[in-house]
Amino acid sequence: MAEERTLKLTLAYDGTPFVGWQRQAEGVSIQGLVEEALSRIEGGPVTVVGAGRTDAGVHACGQAASVRLTRTIDDATLRRALNAILPREIRVIGVQQVEAAFHARHSAASKTYRYQIVNGPTATPFEWRYAWHVSDRLDVEQMGRAARLFEGEHDFAAFRGTGSSVKTTVRRVYRSRLSPVAEGGWAPWGNALQDRSGGRLMYEVTATGFLRHMVRAIVGTLVEIGAGRREAASIEQALGSGQRADAGPTAPACGLCLVDVRYGEPGRGEVSPAG
Repeated sequence: MAEERTLKLTLAYDGTPFVGWQRQAEGVSIQGLVEEALSRIEGGPVTVVGAGRTDAGVHACGQAASVRLTRTIDDATLRRALNAILPREIRVIGVQQVEAAFHARHSAASKTYRYQIVNGPTATPFEWRYAWHVSDRLDVEQMGRAARLFEGEHDFAAFRGTGSSVKTTVRRVYRSRLSPVAEGGWAPWGNALQDRSGGRLMYEVTATGFLRHMVRAIVGTLVEIGAGRREAASIEQALGSGQRADAGPTAPACGLCLVDVRYGEPGRGEVSPAG
């Protein structure tokens, strides 16, 4: 019998047509498709564990997953075989053999998400799948200052979606920053459509972990602050009260992307990227 190997997969996917990462009773999930593809190669049932359980419509360019296989196949060949089976919305961009104890979710030291906003009267047809179009005039400097208030260790119960059951709602945020995106830095054809749509904003957050809808609730709160409908001080109030009603609305899923998962000991120079 072949020896079982533990592998780390790094995946990118467009989450638009899926019910999310995790298998559901109904609908097509990314986890389900990856498991089915691996099962065809392995010749038997396979379980894949993802680092982040991204929701329906949420994207990834650095999702990490772990799986155990007995089939003898080199990493590069496995990557090619998976990409030949999977739909084009899902790509395996890396395969790496790791130690047997590795677990994509439990071993993760930090995760980084990015959220994109188009701010202006119009969003182009090439942006709506990957950004939230906000037509209200936003005070970007005020939003940037407010974003830093999330850094540190806090109880994020007020920024948790319904249906979440976790042991603790305390998370440590290492970095929380919002800033404009330079012209030509984010558009399918550079500056060609820059003057036909709004300005672009990017929110990036790195933390030990995230609650369900946590990033989207943070972004919804920042947009409320930028639009002048809420004060930055309301962030501290929400963090203190733990009441969902004290935070802003949940931003749409389309603007959110899991960009990186790191493993090791944060702050000791041992953290390695998912890919």
